[in-house]
Amino acid sequence: MPQEPLTVVVPAYNEEAALPTFLPGLIDCCERNNWKLIVVNDGSEDRTAEILEDFKHVERLRVLHHKVNRGYGGAIKSGIRAVDTTYVVTIDADGQHYVEDLESLYRELRERDADMVVGSRKGLAASSRYRGLGKNLIRLVAKLLLDLHIFDINSGMKIYDAALAQRYLTLCPDSMAFSDVITLVFVSQRHRVCERPIRIRKRLAGTSTISTRTALETLMEILNIVVLFNPLRIFLPVSLVSLVLGFAWGIPIVLRGNGVSVGAMLAIVTGVVFFLLGLLAEQISLIRRDNRS
Repeated sequence: MPQEPLTVVVPAYNEEAALPTFLPGLIDCCERNNWKLIVVNDGSEDRTAEILEDFKHVERLRVLHHKVNRGYGGAIKSGIRAVDTTYVVTIDADGQHYVEDLESLYRELRERDADMVVGSRKGLAASSRYRGLGKNLIRLVAKLLLDLHIFDINSGMKIYDAALAQRYLTLCPDSMAFSDVITLVFVSQRHRVCERPIRIRKRLAGTSTISTRTALETLMEILNIVVLFNPLRIFLPVSLVSLVLGFAWGIPIVLRGNGVSVGAMLAIVTGVVFFLLGLLAEQISLIRRDNRS
């Protein structure tokens, strides 16, 4: 039997109702394709651990247990660290994804020689208008701050080059923002990132833990990544706006012979300070990127 090229990583937190239905189909898919499977029980408080124990006879299945809940990203990071195959793919444990789509993502990765393929839900309805609005806002901010060509950056179904994913884990949060941030890191580092449409369905059971706080945390993590890899995208616009406002405010006052406006000078100095901070942050970013390469 050839060596397994791919490992499927599944983060699971309180999924006792979904796992009995979802896991057998996923195991069949892995058996058929000779893939490995890692399920991370992220400190579940229900019967998730007991249900996973029922599948301990499956040779290609490995179960990792967290004593306490580390978060969605923390569970995925534990799974990816344990991977010893060339590629790794993540899939949620709530049954929303079709396991058959894993095969199409794997084919896309190989055919396009990509470093990451995102399972895109573009065109599919969000579970609620509120969540759809939040996702669109996050996507808009990401596009404004980065040269982003990927639509569904927070999709839970992605396939990666495992070595690259392991290299960037330290840059990614333990929260739900992991999905967004890992995509942005790959894009920022100029790796080949592609999309392929996938299907979704309603959760088999349970409720989503995504909230307004999740969206705010994600926006902050996006800002962190931009400051790390391309800080001038943030500092330069702020600097230019301050300088333009300062001169637009101060020049008419000077022309009227009323001297120099304190407010205008404050805006101009603020613009200069932000420009210099941006240059400093850019130099630090270049040094960090050189050390990481």
